[in-house]
Amino acid sequence: MNIGVSLTSREEIEVHRFSWPVSLLFPILALLIQSYLPLKMGFLRIFDLPLLVTIFFAVARRRPVPGMITGALIGTLQDALTHHPLGIFGIAKTIIGYLASSLGVKVDVDNPGSRFLMTFAFFIIHHIAYMVIDLGLVGASEPWQWGHTLIQALANGFLAVALFAVLDRFKLRN
Repeated sequence: MNIGVSLTSREEIEVHRFSWPVSLLFPILALLIQSYLPLKMGFLRIFDLPLLVTIFFAVARRRPVPGMITGALIGTLQDALTHHPLGIFGIAKTIIGYLASSLGVKVDVDNPGSRFLMTFAFFIIHHIAYMVIDLGLVGASEPWQWGHTLIQALANGFLAVALFAVLDRFKLRN
């Protein structure tokens, strides 16, 4: 019995690039939408567009350092546009940027099912990181709401599948 196994080296995995306008426009657009639209329509607070953009760019680039930088910049700008202490989202999204780019090398991240599961898991990890940072560094005591967090993770997972399909159109092939 001959089972064909395809082993792909790290060098053979396609690393995507983006033009500078796309790399700047989408994170800024996500931050502006996240900062202002939920003020008018409260139900949109369930989504974390900056997190989804961080995950997408980190997974597509498949390199941990740019993934961390992307997460740090997006998270810090999100902190600056919200009432949160500066650095909480920056640290949490840096962690997610690193994890997402590292996972992008090992898993097929272009499949809608894996995109959903990946986003679901990263949302929960991001929320846990945020809570640990908030409790440990800031000293706040925000209660953990498991049910609400799981609903948010599901909603962000479904949105990620659609959003990532749109953002795929802006990838530059090497």
